[in-house]
Amino acid sequence: MKRQVKLFDPVIDDNELRALERILKGKSWADGSGSKQVRKFEEEFQKETNSDSSIAVNSGTAALYLALSMENIQNKEVILPSMSFVSTAHAIIANKAKPRFADIDLDTLCIDPEEIEESLSKSTEIILPVHFGGLPSDLKKIEKICHRNHLTLIEDAAHAAGASYDGKKIGSHGKFVCFSFHPVKNLAMPTGGLISINDKNYKHISEKLRAKRWCGITDRMKTKYDVKELGWNYYMNEFSAAMGLVQLKKLKNLNKIRQKNAKRYFDELVCDRKLGFDRTGVYHFYWILIKNRDKLRKILLDKGIETGTHYRPIHKFTMYDKKISLPNTEYAGKSIVTLPTHPNLTQNDLDQIIKTINRFERN
Repeated sequence: MKRQVKLFDPVIDDNELRALERILKGKSWADGSGSKQVRKFEEEFQKETNSDSSIAVNSGTAALYLALSMENIQNKEVILPSMSFVSTAHAIIANKAKPRFADIDLDTLCIDPEEIEESLSKSTEIILPVHFGGLPSDLKKIEKICHRNHLTLIEDAAHAAGASYDGKKIGSHGKFVCFSFHPVKNLAMPTGGLISINDKNYKHISEKLRAKRWCGITDRMKTKYDVKELGWNYYMNEFSAAMGLVQLKKLKNLNKIRQKNAKRYFDELVCDRKLGFDRTGVYHFYWILIKNRDKLRKILLDKGIETGTHYRPIHKFTMYDKKISLPNTEYAGKSIVTLPTHPNLTQNDLDQIIKTINRFERN
């Protein structure tokens, strides 16, 4: 029977199992929102990113929604790339703001700062870059644009746990940085997300976000509490936090393996368009842009190798059908193939993937 190589494959061992068993037996999971393990995970992740504060939630989507809800953006515009998972735009719409899509840089598939400049308007309130595939966006240029135009920087770091930019961890730059800990992510848990906060008023912001993630509940004293504004059931559970604490200890080493795997792709693939190599990236996946991608993907799948097409551009969905031209995004959306980088890959797996793609490209 041929080996099946998954596109995403979390690295789990007895440490995660023991952590989950302790929570199950200890029954702290029944204590409600933001209890023991959740608080500990927030503290440890804050240390990891060197942010001012961390608020754990139950998904990357929840993180984006809540971060955006902290800004006065109703009827305002948020500039973002269309090359992202649809949640990035959904969170904007849900906050009654308007997504304004800017084109990407074909070398990184991250939002192009020059295209951000072209997209600015009197209604622009927020710049929301996506660290695509775990490679950081050009934050230095984006921060300058924000500063010059008095805009807020909120980052979608769903792919970028453990990545760095300009000597600082992703999570320590923008006012809000939103992470996802979905089972396929570099830091995996059953469900989870987190908002890193960097602001002089971080204590007040953190308190508001804690209320918003738990139905607006504040001032809780045993069975008594108050509700001062709208909130949702977005808190992280104890099982996810316990697993996240184990995964966080492994993250640096697991990301190093991803980087080694990405380096092999970069060094050995003969594709004209492929992701570059940068040791600050954490390679949630590796991408190539290729003609006849469906044919290539079928050849790889016949060999037991799963690939992806991350993503269909958001502006091409019916809900977001906008008559705009984003040539780089549209080219990438039609030709991208995403390849596995996870630490469960063997060298034989990588050999087979590289040889198959190179043979396809040369024919």
